[in-house]
Amino acid sequence: MRKVNSSVLNVIQEIEKLKGENISMEINRGRKKIEKYQGTIENIYPSIFTVNIGNGKSPLSYSYSEVLCGDVVISKLDKE
Repeated sequence: MRKVNSSVLNVIQEIEKLKGENISMEINRGRKKIEKYQGTIENIYPSIFTVNIGNGKSPLSYSYSEVLCGDVVISKLDKE
């Protein structure tokens, strides 16, 4: 479901603020399948952003519309 009073530009600005920070992500893959990752936002491009989750895997990429629709939920992790 689309977030009220949000736009893609707002999502891009929020993700730019989180670039390089430790984040937690929940990705809704449908049919009650939710994947959880921790990593850092690595690169920001005009239509997608990439997240490095470590473990020698290649970065994952997501579109800003996935965040806007709620399929990808990003939250900042507190530094310990």
